[in-house]
Amino acid sequence: MNRRQTIPKELRYTRNQFDKDFPNDDVCLEQIKQQRWPSGMIYCATCERERKHYRVTGRMAYACDRCGNHIYPLVGTIFQKSTTPLRIWFQAMYLMGSTRCGISAKQIQRETGVTYKTAWRMFNQIRKLLAEDLRLEGYSVEMDETQIGGRRRKRTMYDPQNKTWVAGIVERKGERRVYATVIDENTKKALQDIAHEKILPKSVVFTDDAAQYHGLDVDYHHHRINHSQGVYVMGNVHTNTIEGFWSLVKRGLGGVYHSVSKKYLQNYLNEYSFRYNHRACGNLIFPLLVERASQPELLKPSEPAKRNLPA
Repeated sequence: MNRRQTIPKELRYTRNQFDKDFPNDDVCLEQIKQQRWPSGMIYCATCERERKHYRVTGRMAYACDRCGNHIYPLVGTIFQKSTTPLRIWFQAMYLMGSTRCGISAKQIQRETGVTYKTAWRMFNQIRKLLAEDLRLEGYSVEMDETQIGGRRRKRTMYDPQNKTWVAGIVERKGERRVYATVIDENTKKALQDIAHEKILPKSVVFTDDAAQYHGLDVDYHHHRINHSQGVYVMGNVHTNTIEGFWSLVKRGLGGVYHSVSKKYLQNYLNEYSFRYNHRACGNLIFPLLVERASQPELLKPSEPAKRNLPA
């Protein structure tokens, strides 16, 4: 076992650093404001031009230095109308970003003192921000499908109604990103529609020998590994990369969350995919989460908030 720190110094972000950088709600609000308006100049709807704004004491707002019109940096974000202190939101994002396999809402409840209902809602809101609309650009990719779920209690036989089909694609070279999604049924149309949407034409695609992948060779250079005959690697033909990702997801869900319903499974897949795609960031995933949480365009903003969105 390697007893030394394996994360490079420039990619570390410890709990002590977090506590120093974000000691209270005021600092967290200023960080969100800087993320939304990096130049420091904010458009004032009353003055109809960009002006400096200053913090309003006792409110989550900033006022125009000329006319006093208020803007609210939290409008349109996951923090809007939340009574939970902003620093607890940041603490939840830090804990989510610093773990390798996920963290449960019960653990957040113990760490922060909020109720379980509040902790679960916070995590669900954060996971909604982690969806990435990817177009995989690697020259060669692997594609596979699997089922996630377990046996129902007091049932010893296989029960397909308790499992959910998911499909995934991963790049072999380049950034080696992954895309995973819930599918309603494991059919040829469902899988190949995903392939044509996410994989560039003429790419090299590696799959197993499932019948659903028959016909991919029309648009791609398709190679198949014969799992049904017990063959799992033949030269560079295999699906071990995507199966390794499925292993991370299943071990994480089973070990941390224990059970996930189909309704929210996509949010958990987004979390594991985001962490996998940004694994080279070390412990700097937290700043990425703050950046995404500060982008109102990732959520549907309310009508009155649109005038305060950055240009």
